[in-house]
Order: sequence, then structure tokens, then C-alpha cells
Amino acid sequence: MSFQLVVLYGRPGVGKLTIGRHLAERTGFRLFHNHLAFDLALSLFKFGSPEFIELREEVWLSSLTRAASSGLSGVIFTFAPEITVPDVFIPTLQERINGAGGVVSFVELGCAPDELHRRLEQPDRAKYAKLKGIAKYQMAAAQGRFDRPIMPTPDHPVDTTHLSADESAESIAEFLARSAPA
Repeated sequence: MSFQLVVLYGRPGVGKLTIGRHLAERTGFRLFHNHLAFDLALSLFKFGSPEFIELREEVWLSSLTRAASSGLSGVIFTFAPEITVPDVFIPTLQERINGAGGVVSFVELGCAPDELHRRLEQPDRAKYAKLKGIAKYQMAAAQGRFDRPIMPTPDHPVDTTHLSADESAESIAEFLARSAPA
């Protein structure tokens, strides 16, 4: 069985980390939360600086490429498209994973604006340097901060508005089982 990278992506507050945890339990895949690299880079460099961007991308690519060639069956990578991520990141990631004999699946999480706003106010978002608050989110969205890099058409979109994290993970796990590489 070849390596499978599940890119679990969506805007802040849609449930990437929570659903990722449930999905990891269901699949046995490792969970690589994007904020691990984000927080590391932020501890050294100013957000958005060239050094921050380069270190974050290097950690993402190096970690995921190594995982693909390590014998792991799969990794779930939580990812939030955000304007400081270089446009070449996603194609480069795909090339590296495919080059290591792996397969990449893109799972887009979304939810209705009212539910998203409710989630953005949750206190557990403070554990990581996550975007918090409706006003900050709306300003960032209006500035197009979540529109880059352009993501491929999702292999499996999930509207999390009325689904629990476990129900969302179940939907994704079923999709992955149907589309698993040989």
C-alpha cells in the first residue's frame, strides 16, 4: 500500500484540527497540524517575513516528504490557504509526494457563515496562534487573505455546518477507503 497524504483544508474555524484528530483515530494516519510549523516559524521570525515564509514552507515540505518515504501509510495535513503561502507550495507538495510514490487527496472543509462566526469565538482557539474573532476574520476575508494559494478542486468537499467532528471524519474515512491507492 502506498503512502496517502490527506490535505484537510479550509478557512479558519471550519474544524480542521478537530476533524483531523477524529480522522486520525479512524484511519491510523498521523496528524500533522499546520500550526506546528507556523508556531515554530513565528517563534523566530515576524509573521509574513521572508524568513518566516521560507522556514514554514521548508518544515512543511521536509516533514511531509520524509513521511512519504518512511513507510507510514498516511498523514493528515491540516492546511489553511493564506496569502503568505507561496503559489508554488501546493504543486511542489504534490510533486514531492508523488515522486516518493505517494498519493495526495484534497479534502475541503466548509461551513455556513453563522456557524463559522460562532466557532471563531471558541476559547480553545487560543491554544495555537489561530485567528480569533469575527471582526478579524471578516477583515482578513475582505482583504482576500484566504484566497491564496489557489487550491485544486477538492476530491471530497465536506460541509461541517450540521455535522459533528466524528460524522465529518466518518465521511472522509469512507471516501479515503473508496479511493485508497493500491
